[in-house]
Amino acid sequence: MLIDSLRANLGSLSKSEKKVAVTILANPQLTLSENIATLARNSQVSEPTVIRFCRALGYEGWQDFKMKLAQSLALAMTGADQSPDQDDLAEELIGKICGRSINTLLELRNHLKPEAIQKALEVLTLAKKIEFYGQGTSGIVAIDAQHKFFRSGVPTVAYSDPHIHSIAATLLQPGDAVVAISQRGGNAALLRSVQLARKSGADIIVLGPSGTPLAELATVLVPIDLSFNIDPYTPISARLAHLVVIDILAVGLALKRGPEFRKKMQKAQKALQKFDMQFDSFFR
Repeated sequence: MLIDSLRANLGSLSKSEKKVAVTILANPQLTLSENIATLARNSQVSEPTVIRFCRALGYEGWQDFKMKLAQSLALAMTGADQSPDQDDLAEELIGKICGRSINTLLELRNHLKPEAIQKALEVLTLAKKIEFYGQGTSGIVAIDAQHKFFRSGVPTVAYSDPHIHSIAATLLQPGDAVVAISQRGGNAALLRSVQLARKSGADIIVLGPSGTPLAELATVLVPIDLSFNIDPYTPISARLAHLVVIDILAVGLALKRGPEFRKKMQKAQKALQKFDMQFDSFFR
């Protein structure tokens, strides 16, 4: 939710802007009932500072931020910000894990930048080859991306081994595209491979947090800013957010390739269904 995003971005705010953030975090519900003058006074800053704070987080101004805060608090599921406990019953685990995942996706929907998705799709549409790089949990997302994107008709591959994607990066050419996936944006091996890919002339699409070393290497940055300071289970929701962005890009690319490509996809799907039916008959 927006509150988690606000906590995650505290370090990027100025000293005065951080005062506004701390005041809001202390009582988000109270913030909704305040006007800009009251918030500025409670934060011991000027009204222009409140506006700069809102814009630093990507909002047009105070009213835009306040509206998004109200939406976030209204949609957030009660108890979903609680950490799983060792003594939790199955019912409690279902509520906490599902609730956290739902809140993560709602936050993603509210903050994912359409212009960044559009630019990424433009790069992918023109790409002669698409390579997905990721490590650890992000490597799993990269493999899922390959499974979705290879149907686009563009040569597609995923690498999660740092030695392999560093070698692959040196073999890229202008017109190729790399999609680098990261939850933190600071993995040294991934950074090295992306640097090599840029040197080879490839376009770099980064799915990861803004303000990180990886983000600075991006041709197109699709920022996925999530909080990692809750508990060790947070990456479960973070991985889900990355998977959804991959789905958005895969569907967007398929649509951009037009109705003829859709017919090819349907033909491939029918062939797969026919194979499944033949395979099932083998066990009858």
